Amino acid sequence: MKPLRFRASWWPPGKDLQTFRLAKFFSLTSFVVILVFTVILTLFLTNRAQRLALKQSEDYTLLLASNLNHQVFQLFLLPTAIEKQGRITIADPEQYKRLDAVVRNTIHGLHVEQLNIYDQVGVLSYSTSNIPLGKDCYDEPGVKKALFGESNFELPGHNPLWSILSFGPGSQPHRLKAYIPFRLEEKLGPQVGPVVGVFEISQNISQDLAEIGQFRLIILATLAVIMGLLFLVLQQIVKQAEVIIERRQEERRVLEAQLHHSERLAALGEMTAGVAHEIRNPLGIISSTAELLKERLARYEPRNRLAQIIVEEANRLNVKVTEFLDFSRPRVPNLRPCDLEGVIDRSLELVQPEIERLGITVHRQYHLNGQAQAADPDLLHQAFLNILLNAIQAMPAGGQLTVSTTLDPRGQGTEIRFEDNGEGLDPETLKKVFNPFFTTKEKGSGLGLPIVKSIIETHQGAIKIDSSPEEGTTVTISLPELKVK
Repeated sequence: MKPLRFRASWWPPGKDLQTFRLAKFFSLTSFVVILVFTVILTLFLTNRAQRLALKQSEDYTLLLASNLNHQVFQLFLLPTAIEKQGRITIADPEQYKRLDAVVRNTIHGLHVEQLNIYDQVGVLSYSTSNIPLGKDCYDEPGVKKALFGESNFELPGHNPLWSILSFGPGSQPHRLKAYIPFRLEEKLGPQVGPVVGVFEISQNISQDLAEIGQFRLIILATLAVIMGLLFLVLQQIVKQAEVIIERRQEERRVLEAQLHHSERLAALGEMTAGVAHEIRNPLGIISSTAELLKERLARYEPRNRLAQIIVEEANRLNVKVTEFLDFSRPRVPNLRPCDLEGVIDRSLELVQPEIERLGITVHRQYHLNGQAQAADPDLLHQAFLNILLNAIQAMPAGGQLTVSTTLDPRGQGTEIRFEDNGEGLDPETLKKVFNPFFTTKEKGSGLGLPIVKSIIETHQGAIKIDSSPEEGTTVTISLPELKVK
């Protein structure tokens, strides 16, 4: 049975940033959708609160009308009917005054704006306001329904949709009108009697609706502030995440480039090793044959230098082949306690004749105080020698060469710096100095600095070159603290 394999991600490599931007788009869209639906929910809830407030006002009006019905029946209708032998005429000033006293005492302090009473045929017979009486209102829907025993409520000028979207009290007041039947009461029981009139009760509920609108405004304002803060926090998180992802994408691109470069170097190294091996064998035969030829010619033609030239060029070619082999098969460092400053001095001794010939002044700034570090002195000697030769060749008319060593401030390694004030390198050339076979010299192989870089990297160190035309070059090598196996 084959083992299950899971993919590392659900999208191809290199698509992280595009996927994140798509997620960011949907996050923003979701944020807008949530905000819209939250506003809608807030409007719905406040509309529900408005309806509950209207229902509460209606229940309050019904309770008021029930009390008013009882008071008018007990304190006006019965006494007047007994006194007048059943003849009730509200137009009579005395009866009107008695009715007015009963009504006003009943509704006193109960926030009733206006109260009208219609008789059993729909004629306006009484009003707490100064309006003409005697008007036939039977055809009005509210009066007509109440005369048939049905309570009815009206809210003129009230638009439910507009009330949801508005936040203030509005320019016009909102009055709740209630048309409630006026009935005769049956002794003391719960039964209700026939309808003998209609109560029209008007209440101004603008303040209640305004408070609900203000409550809605407070909720929306609070919601806007909270959502705004959440959006700002989300935006900062998204920006930071985008920076991190872009940085990771850049690191991935750098690692991929290094991997491709390493693969090319490995292929080039294998090819170089094969070519160098094929060259070295016949080269050895040529060199030994030239030595024999040189000895024989020395007997008969002492001044003939053809054999000597063959030997010299064969040796020079052998050096190049050795460089190819060093590049293609970097050696594993043999770590042991090493005096880095002593290795530098050894390399300087080899190039001392050339330094004196060109008139170069060498400054040593050593700060290791003889402290040893684990390294391969032979490989480092080869690397330092290459760097020194490059520095000397960059100062054909003489100059200053400074070699300095310092300990890492954290005590975790050493930094070695080679500074010259020679010709320097332009930025384009500086980018290519570690490319194999790239050289600015007529007889150079282009493998010196790549070999140096390889040696430093086998010591788990790093090399950096800073240079400017006519201002010189600085080579900085950082070696970590290694342990001897």
